[in-house]
Amino acid sequence: MSLFCKSLFFLLLLFHCFPVSGYGLDADEVVVLANGMVPEGVALARYYMRKRHISEENLLLLQTTTEETIRRELYDDEIAKPVREFLGKRPTTACLLLFYGLPLRIGGALLPASAGTDSADYTSMRQRDPVASVDSELSLVKIADHPVPDWLPNPYFLQFQSGKTSYRKGDVLMVSRLDGPDPATVRRVIDESLDVEKTGLDGTAYFDARWVRREQGKKLSGYALYDEGIHRAAELTRKVLPTVFNEDDTLFQPGSAPQAALYCGWYSLARYVDAFSWQPGAVAYHIASAECTTLKRAGSQVWCKRMLEEGVAATLGPVGEPYVQAFPFPQLFFGLLLDGDFSLVEAYSFSLPFISWKMVLIGDPLYQPFRKRGILP
Repeated sequence: MSLFCKSLFFLLLLFHCFPVSGYGLDADEVVVLANGMVPEGVALARYYMRKRHISEENLLLLQTTTEETIRRELYDDEIAKPVREFLGKRPTTACLLLFYGLPLRIGGALLPASAGTDSADYTSMRQRDPVASVDSELSLVKIADHPVPDWLPNPYFLQFQSGKTSYRKGDVLMVSRLDGPDPATVRRVIDESLDVEKTGLDGTAYFDARWVRREQGKKLSGYALYDEGIHRAAELTRKVLPTVFNEDDTLFQPGSAPQAALYCGWYSLARYVDAFSWQPGAVAYHIASAECTTLKRAGSQVWCKRMLEEGVAATLGPVGEPYVQAFPFPQLFFGLLLDGDFSLVEAYSFSLPFISWKMVLIGDPLYQPFRKRGILP
């Protein structure tokens, strides 16, 4: 067993012996958000809540745009404010679940330099990049005056739990969405996630690095660090599923990845490669800069949209340039998911470095694809 596998094994044991805030997410801790202007989304939300036995009292119907992008001032008035008020009566909420029909990204006019922060760097940072995901901003919705100049360290992220963040876990919510190109896709994701949990996800794992593994023990950063993360994720996955690993500079080619249950790879910017036949319940993500800029636009080849169209049940990606270090670490995300006791949204939250930023998780937050066959006894 490699040093990393031993470290992750020890980390998982700590989670089991000393539960942390957010571990063991229950259905009654999930608040569901839907757009009252989109009847299909409301119907899907109620369908999911029946399936997961979530009380109707945990449903909030918002009245907001049906477009994928919302201006920040409208996000504040039409989404953040009513959600914050709703949560005031539900202090045990740990997770928000957004449904088909709600905006995906925040854009539009810049905020004034005095809004939410005294930092002199506020204006230059926001001018550099005013775009954020609705989901990532909502993780901090309980904190009305949090600054929004740039990304903020995520207190759930395993490497920040020693105090490298300004916020406590209780202040921060886990966030996921059930969304896709059309209502039928969302319905399929709900049904497959529930069905697969009964027996466990089966199939083949595919990991697509770009380089031969670097020298062990060498300090890595940026692209090399995430490439190493893909190598390490493949090591863990071999304990549970047949695993195919590619470490040259070409991606898996069309038709070369049958019965795909798990996938992580990079880099083909906004150009999905039809290499996979996806197993029901498949979990997959692609590390590139624009892969969740849309889930609806006809003809778009961004990876999140295309993987959902082709059959995955869970994926993640950014609504704009996130920089590579904003992605969940592959070895942590898949390691926690493979453990069997962590839900999809927990695996995502514990492996995600930053919030108030670009990333979106698409899938049933309560989904546990390896509950029946985790890597720990």
